[in-house]
Amino acid sequence: MSARRWPVITLALILVNLVIFAATHRTVDQQDLQLCKVQKHILILAATHPGLLLAPEVREWVSVYQSQFPDDWAELKDPNSEADDELYARIRQIDDPAALQAEMDSLEVEYSELAAFSITERYAFAHAHPKPISYLTSTFLHANWWHVLGNMWFLWLAGFVLEDAWGRPLYLLVYLMAGAMACQFDAWMSPGSIVHSIGASGAIAGLMGAFLVGFPKTRIRMMWFFDLGLFPFCRFWMRAYWLLPIWVLLEINSGMSPRDGIGHWAHAGGFLFGALAAFGVRYSGLEHKMNTAIEEKVAWTPATEVNQASDLMENHRFDEATAILHKHLAANPDSFPAWSLLRAVHWRKSEIPAYREVTIKLCELHLRAREHEAAWRDYEEFLQLGGDQMPPYIWLDLCRAPEEQHQFERAVSEYEKLAAAYPSERQALLAQLGAARICLKRLNRPQDALSLYEAASASSVPHLDLEEDIASGIREARNALSEAKVFSAGASSGK
Repeated sequence: MSARRWPVITLALILVNLVIFAATHRTVDQQDLQLCKVQKHILILAATHPGLLLAPEVREWVSVYQSQFPDDWAELKDPNSEADDELYARIRQIDDPAALQAEMDSLEVEYSELAAFSITERYAFAHAHPKPISYLTSTFLHANWWHVLGNMWFLWLAGFVLEDAWGRPLYLLVYLMAGAMACQFDAWMSPGSIVHSIGASGAIAGLMGAFLVGFPKTRIRMMWFFDLGLFPFCRFWMRAYWLLPIWVLLEINSGMSPRDGIGHWAHAGGFLFGALAAFGVRYSGLEHKMNTAIEEKVAWTPATEVNQASDLMENHRFDEATAILHKHLAANPDSFPAWSLLRAVHWRKSEIPAYREVTIKLCELHLRAREHEAAWRDYEEFLQLGGDQMPPYIWLDLCRAPEEQHQFERAVSEYEKLAAAYPSERQALLAQLGAARICLKRLNRPQDALSLYEAASASSVPHLDLEEDIASGIREARNALSEAKVFSAGASSGK
């Protein structure tokens, strides 16, 4: 998909997340390690000596831990469990209640001091006692590089499209609100949890829910990895209206299982909020207003020369219009409006050869802008008006358009036409390889693929840099043919 403007907010969010993680992750790791160690010692003392007095805030999370992790609590209480550090071993040797209470008091003071400066304690989302600022700050904290990079990848995929559709202020507001609602939904589903929630995935799930509402028919390219087997991954396409609901249902199912360190309910809550927000934005008319405002900002105003030429054409002063357009195009060779108007002038003058030449130029410009459907319409018009052969460098790019859209038969046909039309050009050789690749990988036509690869190998066009690819293609095609013959023979004998 493409956008009309630079996705400034999406890029800024990605940059901010990466900078915050790079600046804080070492400090966070050190602080969390120290805090966890003190917490563990408090839990050991509380489990082995239940009569000790605890500060109210400590007593609360100790009670929550006892109820949420009963197996771990039972292990802490077990006097025969192995002591894994010096303090734990020393605590077992203390019998004096006063000394034990003094040890607990010391640990509580140390815990309070560490918690006061802990980034996690201050800015991550705590279900039992969330701080208002943590609804915002928790979405900018991440556990490790894989966590932040994975989140930023999905932020880019869904974000830049929605930013373009909604406008920057509204997009940012929905993103931040989705993050906050994801935190709250997670807290509702697991109240009192002592696990802190961090990460942008809840906010990004909100964007995914909005994407489903806004672009349900969009095809999404997927790659599925396998742990074992001859094929480590497979690639396929899925429509958004299938993929995204399946994903959120899987998240809900995982949320119903014991916690695994992933905020599945946060994902589900963010997704639901994003979908509802997208419905609200659409049916309130706000989306239309924002889109109109964006169009007004990015709309291209035709140059004065183009306006003059248009007026001259309407007054049937075609030669003057042509002269002005040629002058304008000499200074602005990539002007879509000027080329389009020039083509209209040639049509009005019944100058079909000139019309075809301008159509070729427009096709090239549309391909450069990755507007493949428009480029293909130019090509079809070129053919309808008696055109035969497009320039090879344009034709080759044009052949790739149906391939990207999975119209493989059409792509092979165009590749073969190009190869036949320009046998001495390098583009013809590349077209043969493109057709061979599709026949082998997509259409299960190994014999055609082998013929094309062999023709490429015998080509008079210099292709030293492509020898390895051609040889590899020939081997794969022959192997595929051999496998097909074996399968056919087996099927025959089975009959």
